[in-house]
Amino acid sequence: MTEPQLDANEAQALAEATAAAMYARDAAAQALAIRIVRIQPGAALLTMTVRPDMVNGHHICHGGMIFALADTAFAYACNSHNRNTVAAACHIDFLAPARQGETLEAEAIERSAAGRTGVYDITVRNAAGTTIALFRGKSYRIAGEVIGGLQQSDRI
Repeated sequence: MTEPQLDANEAQALAEATAAAMYARDAAAQALAIRIVRIQPGAALLTMTVRPDMVNGHHICHGGMIFALADTAFAYACNSHNRNTVAAACHIDFLAPARQGETLEAEAIERSAAGRTGVYDITVRNAAGTTIALFRGKSYRIAGEVIGGLQQSDRI
């Protein structure tokens, strides 16, 4: 049976509720002080400030921290429809260094979602608008919902 389509307001409310539920139990994002700036169906904008404990031996942000920010934005975008979704593969290109004290933003955009799979592009930028990294994630939908038991008619 095909689920009824949500109108734009219902889809937005669902994305916001899903993000709030995920963040409440996302210890990794909380530990990195990642913040949700905007969530939409299939899209997310998150920020993270580079702390002293995120800087490597070259005095720049450790690539793993940048990856974690991008991966988190990916997770929030691909779960915004309240369908449990995980990463199947991802790739990152580091284009410029990020420095201590800079606030980075990761903008995730759904490029394709069909069946159980999806493709998402995430751009990580600093406050000056310089692109720090480009990340592409491929998602796979698994069983269940982020907010379990939520009925289609309740998705508002």
